[in-house]
Amino acid sequence: MASKPRGLYWEDFEVGQTLVTPSRTITSTDIVNFACLSGDFNEVHTNFEYAKSTQFGEPIAHGPLIYAIMGGLQYASGVNDGTLLALLQVDKWRMLAPVKHGDTLHMEAAVLEKIASSKPDRGVIKFKRRFMKHDGTAVQEMETTILYRRRPS
Repeated sequence: MASKPRGLYWEDFEVGQTLVTPSRTITSTDIVNFACLSGDFNEVHTNFEYAKSTQFGEPIAHGPLIYAIMGGLQYASGVNDGTLLALLQVDKWRMLAPVKHGDTLHMEAAVLEKIASSKPDRGVIKFKRRFMKHDGTAVQEMETTILYRRRPS
């Protein structure tokens, strides 16, 4: 017998509700590991001497690295555990501020829309996600559309 999911079902979301994830500190190791994984060794991410000559002054994290870490934090929050069916769409993804070694981030996901599916066992939730630095600076934002399970009858 399968265990009951700890995640939220479609019915549990309310338009206007904001979900907040746990936080995580970004490290130089994260940045280097992502460069190795992705093959993106752009010097703005990997070369301290080069980065000193940029407006950032030091290496910055890759945008997709921060997106991936925020996905992990959303999973860690338990919201998606056993109830998320699919990421359907990402729109309006914007990079707003650099992320550096030592920055601590969390995600705030506001429910924008709740759309019933033609299939009775699922529904769609549209979020505005904001990735926030410990000092209150938004570093990325986007709208995501996610398919969730509906509560079993």
